[in-house]
Amino acid sequence: MTKYAIVTDLNRCTGCLACSTACKTINGVQPGDFWIKTLRIGPFPITGGSGEWPDVTMYFIPIQCQHCEHPKCVEVCPTQASHVAADGTVQIDKSKCIGCQFCAMACPYGVRYLNEEERVVEKCTLCEQRTAQGELPQCVTQCGSRARFFGDLEKGIDTFEAPAPTHDKATSYEDMLHNRTTAKEWLEPYTDNDIYHLTDVGNGPHLAYILRDREWQGKE
Repeated sequence: MTKYAIVTDLNRCTGCLACSTACKTINGVQPGDFWIKTLRIGPFPITGGSGEWPDVTMYFIPIQCQHCEHPKCVEVCPTQASHVAADGTVQIDKSKCIGCQFCAMACPYGVRYLNEEERVVEKCTLCEQRTAQGELPQCVTQCGSRARFFGDLEKGIDTFEAPAPTHDKATSYEDMLHNRTTAKEWLEPYTDNDIYHLTDVGNGPHLAYILRDREWQGKE
């Protein structure tokens, strides 16, 4: 079974908020609401340093729907509006949603909210309207530091894709979207020990994060 997900290299993420902004724009997310929230973790003192800037380090982590293996939101939905799609993502059928918000309360990551105008729950869809056509999620396409990659967990994180870098000003936007690189080709080397997930409470979050610096372990 396909299991679409995103992996984010936290050593490359600059906290620029391009993913959050691009997501809001393409999905029409209302002001004050977010499908992706970018959190700053730290700063932490560097071992052997003064404990003050610049002897500190920190990183940023984008938080969104984790499109879980066993989503708690789906378990508690009384109308089956929340469901696991064929591509392994968790989606919401707005025609069935009654706005009860049981799913929002069940989500361990706090990434669902009630759209007050439509009275339905919303969250990240992994841009299923784009991925269904073979495109990349907008947050992956617009990541300026090329920290985010999209793919199928069944094929391994090494195969996840992002737009390939280009310095040719004549390259069209459409060409850029279809000229891709993989996590294995583009990112600095990483091991299984460098791959993390948000806290698993039995739901099995699919989205992954790469973090290599051992000084940061235990501080996510």
